[in-house]
Amino acid sequence: MDVLNEAFGWLRGVVWLGLGLLALWAVVWLVRYLRASPMERVSIRQAIRIRWGWKRLARMCGLSVTDKMPSALASIATADGKQPKPRVLVPALKVTPDAFGVKAWATCLPKVGLAEFQKATPYLADAWRMARVSVLPGDKPGQVMLRGVRVDPLITPTVHVPTGRPPEECVKWELGVDEYGMPVFVPLKEVPGVTMGGLPGFGKTSCVNRLVCDWAPSPAIQFIFFDGKVSHAYEGDYADLVQRAFEFCGDDPEEANKKLKELVQLRRARSASIRRLLGVKNMWHVGPSEDWPLVVVVIDEAHTYFRDHKGSDPATKRLAALAADNARLVEDLVKKGRSVGFLTLLTTQKTTGDAIPTFIRDVCPVGLSFAQKTADAAVAALGDDIREWPDASPVTLQDPAYVGVAVMSQHGRPGFVRIRTPYVADKDADRVAEATTHLVHHPARLLEKLTGRAVVDLTKDAPEPPSMAA
Repeated sequence: MDVLNEAFGWLRGVVWLGLGLLALWAVVWLVRYLRASPMERVSIRQAIRIRWGWKRLARMCGLSVTDKMPSALASIATADGKQPKPRVLVPALKVTPDAFGVKAWATCLPKVGLAEFQKATPYLADAWRMARVSVLPGDKPGQVMLRGVRVDPLITPTVHVPTGRPPEECVKWELGVDEYGMPVFVPLKEVPGVTMGGLPGFGKTSCVNRLVCDWAPSPAIQFIFFDGKVSHAYEGDYADLVQRAFEFCGDDPEEANKKLKELVQLRRARSASIRRLLGVKNMWHVGPSEDWPLVVVVIDEAHTYFRDHKGSDPATKRLAALAADNARLVEDLVKKGRSVGFLTLLTTQKTTGDAIPTFIRDVCPVGLSFAQKTADAAVAALGDDIREWPDASPVTLQDPAYVGVAVMSQHGRPGFVRIRTPYVADKDADRVAEATTHLVHHPARLLEKLTGRAVVDLTKDAPEPPSMAA
């Protein structure tokens, strides 16, 4: 009797423990639900419906397989020598909600793999009440990831608030989210240049602002701005960030020529001393550092500095000579600066050859385009392949709802991806720049400390540009 009472006591303890854990789970789930945003609550309810109805829906969509081989337990349990009924197997599904919809991970089965899930996406979208569903290979072998979005992330404006902390991964450019709400980022390690095009007011500068705000807290990165829209640093889109830059240049092509020549001198000095100071021929083998930072050269409205002026009067000839020399200097930075730590970002409205010379544009491996007016402008920004993907063309982004949406090629996969880039408020940009002003150092001065000699004369006037024949 004592043993029986002890067993019942132990059983009651297990039951109460189970009820306690169940109550704790219910409280956690309820708190999570109440703290969620209204959009997230809708997604949570959708996720519950998806889990409950998955086994039936999977069979209806052809995402199941019949196993005619009985298990050992079924064979033992079957009496009178009858053949056990075949089992219908359905892929296991794990669902996670977020603001845009749900993410789901499914385990593949024989004859139910990636292709079968992709074929079933229209039916899944209808059954799950989603705008669209995509299927990609999962993180593990034998797994697929399904992404269902209830609202279109491309027309849902987002805001990015910089943390003010150094980035966890150096030179990773977090752009935003794609049309399925999935994060999109571009690793810019070993990348010499980036081109960005798009109509005025559609998000080019804001996209660059996010990069600067995210990277500004790192002492291993230094910035220089060339803004072809304004004449002074306190004007224009970079007024809040200019205090984080070691140099700023306005729309004067002669001033730009002087500063570009200083950068090329710095590039040459780094090339001459990199093996002795870093022990490697490529800076990326050891990564940027506070003493040898990555120099990010932002050239906004690049056509201001490269425009091919036509005319026979002396003033026009001088402008044409400056433009040609500026293009030559930027070509030097893009083609020869990668291994010594230069990254050049060029933005303009149309990345055609008259705005960014093709000998510069075609060696920049990363290209983005916001809304464009013509197909030729889209091809100039993204290459001829964009003609084969008309649904992704930036020509379709001219609606005001798509302000902040860019197109770029998908790394490692064919086709193009559309990206909703977030807005960074001026007050946040000013806050980050002010908090990181103490990190500003001219890379030439840093190199002088390492080498013990002057490498760039930052005080002399700009030399005369080459003359052009009439």
